[in-house]
Amino acid sequence: MLRAASLLILFLYLPACADGPDEPPMPEADPAADAPEETHAQDAFMDELSALCGRAFRGEATLASGPGFEDEMIMHVRRCSPEEIQIPLHVGENRSRTWIVTRTEEGLRLKHDHRLEDGSDDPITQYGGDTEDPGTALSQSFPADAFTAELIPEASTNVWTMTIEPGSRFVYHLTRHGEPRATFEFDLTDEVPPPPAPWGYEDT
Repeated sequence: MLRAASLLILFLYLPACADGPDEPPMPEADPAADAPEETHAQDAFMDELSALCGRAFRGEATLASGPGFEDEMIMHVRRCSPEEIQIPLHVGENRSRTWIVTRTEEGLRLKHDHRLEDGSDDPITQYGGDTEDPGTALSQSFPADAFTAELIPEASTNVWTMTIEPGSRFVYHLTRHGEPRATFEFDLTDEVPPPPAPWGYEDT
């Protein structure tokens, strides 16, 4: 009799467990939390560049690969969108150079857009490369791509690195065959009025 009563109690208890309070809903996954490290670092780097948008800074070549860089330099973070940032480099009266950083499916890309004074393409233009590792929020490196190696064979081992020290300086650095080739440093505390548009960009 006691055994039968025990079974009855157990039978009545089981449905009560099944119909107990609902489990709290699981929180929705945060896509950013699952994003690869590369996405976090490179998004942050683009944000750091975008924070300088519209501003221009004085700089100098602390290491130059050849003549023509003796004059005062000005970098102008001129155009910014979520996918592309354009940074003209003015050297004295020369407005031929624009660094362009864009997003790709794999990471970031740096290209050097060189123009002649009439706005047409320089024969040596659009060289650069893509990131091959996540980098950091403050520094990204761009090894030369196949297009660059074909256009400028001696630059096939080039690696360009852009480094931001917020509130202090921006550094553009080039190595070739692993050796320092050029370094341009810009003082982020020495802001100057935005210069004229680079050649070929006057209408944009």
